[in-house]
Amino acid sequence: MENVLRPLIVIGGSVVLTVAIGWLVDFAMRRADERHHETPLWGLLRRCQVPFHVVLCAALLRGSYGHAELARNHSQAIGRILSLVLIGSTAWLVVRIAAAIVESSYARYAAVHRDPARVRRVRTQVTLIQRVVTAIVAVVAVAAMLLTFPAMQAAGTSLLASAGILGIVAGVAAQSTLGNLFAGLQIAFGDMVRIGDTVVVAGEWGTVEEITLTFLAVRTWDERRITMPVSYFTSRPFENWSRGGAQMTGTVFFHLDHSAPVHEMREKLRDILRECAAWDGRDWGLAVTDTTPSTMQVRALVTAKDADDVWTVRVTVREQLIQWLTEHHPYALPRITTAWAEPSPNGHDPHPLAPEMPRTGRG
Repeated sequence: MENVLRPLIVIGGSVVLTVAIGWLVDFAMRRADERHHETPLWGLLRRCQVPFHVVLCAALLRGSYGHAELARNHSQAIGRILSLVLIGSTAWLVVRIAAAIVESSYARYAAVHRDPARVRRVRTQVTLIQRVVTAIVAVVAVAAMLLTFPAMQAAGTSLLASAGILGIVAGVAAQSTLGNLFAGLQIAFGDMVRIGDTVVVAGEWGTVEEITLTFLAVRTWDERRITMPVSYFTSRPFENWSRGGAQMTGTVFFHLDHSAPVHEMREKLRDILRECAAWDGRDWGLAVTDTTPSTMQVRALVTAKDADDVWTVRVTVREQLIQWLTEHHPYALPRITTAWAEPSPNGHDPHPLAPEMPRTGRG
């Protein structure tokens, strides 16, 4: 009877104690979250309940399974399994806590600062910091798991002795990967490009959607994703339309006849912009910028708060101005003027009549 009760008491007691402590910790964090509405930290920490319960239960079982006298012939294997679970769940908990702290810090910063550029910069930095912490914790956890095996402990000395040679070999073999890693850190803390920036790379216009330690994803206007190594942005020039501010100035060009009513077009442009919600009201204008023997070039200038809105304003102005010209001033649209050429001095007719075709009929 004792052989049955002892394992049940040990295992059941560990589970009950885990649930009780987990409930008390969750209750304390819930009360703290209700008292401190200015920070989401305590609410984010409540998401760590599952890894916390696993860590607590694994620790209790690891410390008390020897008293259960269950599967004595396999006690060493059970102890090693519990150790592996404890190490893995601890790493899981540390990553969750770090993510909660990072997200809370970013949320508080975004609530205080209203500058979108600074907020995007901090978002990029904290995202990469979180990825670095996750990678470090994962490497340490895997190393700790491996060292629980006696064979790996015996090989530890030789591994440390050859660490210098292995480091050189790994550095040569992973030169590209390490280059991307340092390029990712350079992008994060050098403020070259941030999540949410509008960029033009390799002739493609899009928005930076994700930045990792090795690659960067750009979402184009037609919902495609371009994945590029981060080293591309540290070794080649690219356009960043959001750096220094997201406001943009756009232009719309028209090729019209010389008789086009420029003054009335200017008035119509003002009316169109007043009804366009995407126009930010900073500036506008219309002027003749060039002429050719048959047409003149008219440029409409508009402004907007970002690249998406300036595109909307440009297409709206182009569409409505062309429609207005077609309906009210069709003579202003480009046209090809044809006329008879002047007769040459020698009296030769430059446009002779076509030869008369022979008539055919029934005889």
